[in-house]
Amino acid sequence: MAGGVLTLDMAEALDPAIPDDIERLAQEVLAQACDREVMLATAESCTGGLLASLLTDIPGKSHAFERGFVTYSDEAKHELLGVSRAILEGDGAVSEAAARAMAEGALAASRAHLAVSITGFAEAAPDGPAGLVHFACARRGGATRHRMERFGDVGRAEVRLAALRVGLKLLRASLNPRARAA
Repeated sequence: MAGGVLTLDMAEALDPAIPDDIERLAQEVLAQACDREVMLATAESCTGGLLASLLTDIPGKSHAFERGFVTYSDEAKHELLGVSRAILEGDGAVSEAAARAMAEGALAASRAHLAVSITGFAEAAPDGPAGLVHFACARRGGATRHRMERFGDVGRAEVRLAALRVGLKLLRASLNPRARAA
């Protein structure tokens, strides 16, 4: 507090803004979802709802987004998405099992046809290295895909932006099997 006024530093996470390549990916995903009449859901932890926000910011296409879950804590993952305590305590919240359970839980708790989950460490933690992120993409009536990335200790903002790219690419690949998820 300076002179009785609370001063806040600009959050590192989105300074300056979402890069153009990520916005283009989001537009492509939403266009494909609209063309195929597929509803999307997100289950996010380390990205804190950034993907949901991005998917709802695009005019004329955001109706393909059904809902998002921001489940930063283990309790939220358990209560909102049904991630079992056994997974959270055994494998951990940042694991393949947790990412798969989050994506599948988002489908179960929504009317979406396709859900992507993102769970990771944006910075170093006692139980994991900075930049370790697990993703899953679940399709109603289909298989759940998993992907793990090690972005490294590149800073919170860079990890979160890289996670947006991967999450969008997973959605795109699930909407269009010819598209690469890489």
